[in-house]
Amino acid sequence: MAIVSAENYADVVSQRVSAERSVLAARWLNRLNELLLVEPDAVFPSDQLLDHIPTLIAEIAAYVKAPADEEIATNAAVIDKARELGSLRHEQRASVHQLLREYEILGELLEGFVIDETERLALHPTPAECLEVLRRMTRATRTLMRTTVDTFVSQYTTTIQERNERIKNFNRMASHELRTPIGTLLFASAMLNTDVIQLDSVRVARIVSTISSSAERLSRLVTNLERLSRLTDPLDMPSQQEVDLQALAAEVVRQVDEMATARDVVIRINAAEVPPLLIDSARLELVLLNLVSNAIKYCDPSKPDRFIEVAASLTSTEMCAIIVRDNGLGIAEQDQTAIFDRFFRAHSHLDHALGVTGTGLGLAIVAECVRELDGSIRCESSLGSGTTFLISVPRRSRLVSAD
Repeated sequence: MAIVSAENYADVVSQRVSAERSVLAARWLNRLNELLLVEPDAVFPSDQLLDHIPTLIAEIAAYVKAPADEEIATNAAVIDKARELGSLRHEQRASVHQLLREYEILGELLEGFVIDETERLALHPTPAECLEVLRRMTRATRTLMRTTVDTFVSQYTTTIQERNERIKNFNRMASHELRTPIGTLLFASAMLNTDVIQLDSVRVARIVSTISSSAERLSRLVTNLERLSRLTDPLDMPSQQEVDLQALAAEVVRQVDEMATARDVVIRINAAEVPPLLIDSARLELVLLNLVSNAIKYCDPSKPDRFIEVAASLTSTEMCAIIVRDNGLGIAEQDQTAIFDRFFRAHSHLDHALGVTGTGLGLAIVAECVRELDGSIRCESSLGSGTTFLISVPRRSRLVSAD
């Protein structure tokens, strides 16, 4: 092979790196699939993000040829792409160590490529020329890495701050809700221990009943608060497995069978045609359990036929729709925007008539679970006709890792 002059060694390296940027990007992607604990298609989940990498490599090549000190740092389009990479890795719950390792791998691939091309083209640069090209390549890579890491750390810090604020709000709400049943228990206990008032058996029975119902409410409240505190942790790591939706719904029905039988509610399941989902089964079960339980509690006693239907279908190759529909009391239009708020109860005024109690946390837990499943939920309802909850979740949720 003819010897190529090394007079413009940096130009030759720049041209070769730019020409092979797609090949280098593919090699980098293969290495990242081994490094990142996410599904291969989720490393860069869109064509737009996937196109970032050849662009970044081309920019590194341009810097090798024309190394203006601030050329990359002042290129807004390239810096934006590096920032988007930092945002993506934050969403995927990667770590700073992983980000640094990603760019180390990119640097190693570029250095290896330069060495291979230098030998293949029979170039004979001086040691000074070699060191200068590698210095420029390293500086460009570090500039992009610093931008990506800075973006990641900034968003991570924001997440921590938001988490702390959520904890403060959670503690305030928990204290408020716990105060009522605890106060009732203390008052009722004091009444039983008083020497001033002689209590007859009817009044004693009433106080004992009050203590019992308050203790039950306190128990439910503590259980729901514990669930909610765990589910709202943004660093909580989901546990994924393949889930047969028909079987999962059947298990939920089994858990509420006694409750449904007592209220003459028939539950139908229509999800047999949906293939297994790769998803956090515990969260999905909690979603269905809360929705079905609520539908039973607020069935319409005036209707002779009371039903709940759990159905599912694929809306695309990537998404699954789950519907929980009933012909119960329904929810007033003005209340529908608040039903997923913590401690909101649309039918609290009917507790005595329906013989039910609640804490207003069930649908808040549902919303949190759906969010953690990378899904969405909405409600359609009208008073007297019933309520439908429409849930959309990925067939294969992203597998993420906490640092």
